[in-house]
Amino acid sequence: MTILSCNVASVEAITETVFRVRLVPAGAFSFHSGQYLMVVMDERDKRPFSIASTPMQQDYIELHIGASEINLYAMAVMDRILKEQEITIDVPHGEAWLREDSERPLLLIAGGTGFSYVNSILLTALSRNPKREVAIYWGGREKEHLYDLSKLESLTVDYPQIKVIPVVEQPEPDWRGRTGTVLGAVLQDFGSLAEHDIYIAGRFEMAKIARERFCSEREADQNRMFSDAFSFI
Repeated sequence: MTILSCNVASVEAITETVFRVRLVPAGAFSFHSGQYLMVVMDERDKRPFSIASTPMQQDYIELHIGASEINLYAMAVMDRILKEQEITIDVPHGEAWLREDSERPLLLIAGGTGFSYVNSILLTALSRNPKREVAIYWGGREKEHLYDLSKLESLTVDYPQIKVIPVVEQPEPDWRGRTGTVLGAVLQDFGSLAEHDIYIAGRFEMAKIARERFCSEREADQNRMFSDAFSFI
């Protein structure tokens, strides 16, 4: 692991509760797509955030931070970023990184800001093989929680083999996408997941249910399923 001081290059409020933060590390760094960093608040307090950028992007590290009054854990990090304009990170962490030696179809599943994890994996996989088959299921309680959906969907112009499936639990009347849970949508769409590499970012409960149901009901290979939540459940 490497401890690095970072300057805050930019902070963009994507929504009222999601911020795109770009950090410029003071030294060299390396990681695999799908890994995360720890923001060092003090010696005993390190807080994890998925890296949204790719290892090829060496000018900055991008984070997507969901912070609100009901998520004071992340809000404290944003307060420090905005006030001090610098932060210390511990990088890299996580075992659910992209296995780049595989050419199997990709199934990427994210809830909320878990999209940052999926984004890094997706962009790296396409840089390695622009024709690789990818299905991306992104779930949120409301449409606004799918904060980069337009940007994600625009990729399908250059990569027509990508399927983007947004899923909203509490849709507004004008929503024309899928409704319900993101795992429910996957189970509806796939009769078998035996040939897929599956990467999941979301609540521990979601990851646990995905592993159980995909393996027992859709023939998924547990050895080809990846989520950092698996280390804790």
